[in-house]
Amino acid sequence: MKLAQLQAAVKAGSIDTVLVAIPDPFGRLVGKRFRADFFLDSVVKSGTHGCNYLLTVNMEMDPLDGFKVANWDAGFGDFEMRPDLDTIRLLPWQPGAALVLCDFLRHDGSFVAEAPRSVLRRQLDRVAKLGMTCFCASELEFYLFNQTYHAAFTDGYRNLQPSSDYRIDYHLMQPTRDEPLMRALRNQLTAARVPVESSKGEWSRGQHEINFTYDQPLPMADMHVIFKQGVKEIAEQHGKAVTFMAKYAPSEAGNSCHIHMSLWKGGKNAFWDAKAHAGSKLFRQFLGGLMKYSPELCLFYGPTINSYKRYQPGSWAPTRMAWATDNRTTGFRVVGHGNGYRPENRMPGADANPYLAFAAMLAAGLAGIEENLDCGPAYEGNAYLDPKLARLPSSLRDATDLFENSALAKSAFGAEVVEFYTHHARLEHQAFSDAVTDWEKQRYFERI
Repeated sequence: MKLAQLQAAVKAGSIDTVLVAIPDPFGRLVGKRFRADFFLDSVVKSGTHGCNYLLTVNMEMDPLDGFKVANWDAGFGDFEMRPDLDTIRLLPWQPGAALVLCDFLRHDGSFVAEAPRSVLRRQLDRVAKLGMTCFCASELEFYLFNQTYHAAFTDGYRNLQPSSDYRIDYHLMQPTRDEPLMRALRNQLTAARVPVESSKGEWSRGQHEINFTYDQPLPMADMHVIFKQGVKEIAEQHGKAVTFMAKYAPSEAGNSCHIHMSLWKGGKNAFWDAKAHAGSKLFRQFLGGLMKYSPELCLFYGPTINSYKRYQPGSWAPTRMAWATDNRTTGFRVVGHGNGYRPENRMPGADANPYLAFAAMLAAGLAGIEENLDCGPAYEGNAYLDPKLARLPSSLRDATDLFENSALAKSAFGAEVVEFYTHHARLEHQAFSDAVTDWEKQRYFERI
């Protein structure tokens, strides 16, 4: 929706509310609702403001200590929320509502480096300096349950009822019971400028995947976060709940966020060598960078305690560093040909913040180009069973240590960004360490 279209819709009375939002470090959308006429008269021209503590809270919205970008000593002031007018879209599942995404800016007009959109913008500037364009797509999986979010919360997330009674990967029969919701998701998300290609049942009970059309990384990340919020809100309207947790149950497969990415130049995929009918030198360099640097940037693929419970052998999630052609046991699966030739990064879970995950892939791949790396030969076999292959980090603590000490992360993102996300991860790990879990009670309450 262009600004002129929004103005016409507001004048006609079909739009009366505009949600003004930013993605926070967890990939959640936070912001305000404005009367549409005030948005057009004031916010479009001058922006609005939001408390800078939004970058330094935990999942419970508790302000956290130890951040330079925002803190009690500085009084938790405001950052400007500058609307990106290219992101305006209708929200068909919210009557009379439109949405616009914003960038966080300081008082001097500069981007707040730690904000997720800023982190990705920095890498896109590097791609542009090479005279190239990046295209990417994310594939998101989620579990659907026959309870509302409120009911699930009230029951302590116990006795969750998956929407199917058995595994439904590619099934057409049992997912039909979910079709009223899935049809609404496909159509309403497409109307919200998140063009859905397909939906399908996934491997586990109640698990689904919806794929949407590829785009450049910033609009793709915007679509990704709007998709997640839209799926949750529409599911709630249908009396259901969904989760994008990386691993909601030990007996079920995890939720992935496979990322496909390629660099283009002159209207063609620079990853494809048409004469050789194979990957180009640039592709091999980019993939070489992904192979070398992904472990130390894994914090941006797996940002939570729960992320690392997904990396299990035989679980459809990778555990070791390798690449192969159309092999789902490796971290990188190369697919397609011609303009569709690309690597699929199978490491991120559905809990990943897309702005950060895309930025990590670009940082690693561009380093591979700068260092003239090579990805080596394609792996053959079952990567789960090969002890010679390097392992992915096995915990949030390990991933945070690697990220904190990564020279590439500091040079690509900036030292302040590395310090910011390292501190977030350390505090999340500490919160989990302080918690007493159901597992501990079941194991120790009587018998210790």
